[in-house]
Amino acid sequence: MNDRFAHRLRLDQIRDGERLDLVADDAERTEIAKRLGLLSLDRVEAHATLGRTGPIVRAEGRLVAILDQSCVVTGDPVAAHVDEPFAILFMPEPPPGAADDEIELGESDCDVVFYDGAMIDLGTAIADTLALSIDPYPRSASAQAALKEAGVLTEEQASPFAVLAKLKKNDQA
Repeated sequence: MNDRFAHRLRLDQIRDGERLDLVADDAERTEIAKRLGLLSLDRVEAHATLGRTGPIVRAEGRLVAILDQSCVVTGDPVAAHVDEPFAILFMPEPPPGAADDEIELGESDCDVVFYDGAMIDLGTAIADTLALSIDPYPRSASAQAALKEAGVLTEEQASPFAVLAKLKKNDQA
């Protein structure tokens, strides 16, 4: 995949405590929006501080984005604003023989990106972080009315307790 927001950094040029500001231009935002299935992406910025211990690079910072998603019910645009901290750990790809070893990952290990070679790609990792930060099921203000009109029950109406209460009410009638 050709990622226009790629921001490749050579390991031998990364300084501990280095600060980077990545701001996506129009073409990069268009590519990221297309990749993530967004209606529009008006802003993507990441401010990161890098730290390096041997071959392991840690990027910590803040991701800010302004975007429009498509409502999963109506298809209407749903505006969203992302402003989240991130921590990404870049680690060398495990050797081929180590693939059989089971690795236990904790919650703090979820944002691990493996790299192959002497470079990391901070831009692509930031775009992936954005993908994980957006609502997977955005709903517009008119979504609830559209669902009701289509006969879809709310979670409260479909709960087992609501069904039992309705059965009890019908038995007493």
